[in-house]
Amino acid sequence: MKAEYDFSKMTARPNPYAAKLKKSVTMRLGEDVIDYFKQMAEEAGVPYQSLINLYLRDCVAQHRKIDISWLSKP
Repeated sequence: MKAEYDFSKMTARPNPYAAKLKKSVTMRLGEDVIDYFKQMAEEAGVPYQSLINLYLRDCVAQHRKIDISWLSKP
């Protein structure tokens, strides 16, 4: 390993992964939902927030739509 490196000749380039970075958001979730995903995450050996992200990503990939017609008042 060199004692010093010359970085003056380096050129900047855009981060190829910048488009895939995650964005921090605040969500209010029910305790039962959080507990459910935490339990599944523990069984799978992944962080629960990553598991929620994977689940939502799958919903996007499959173009899933939720049926919320039961929320409509008669």
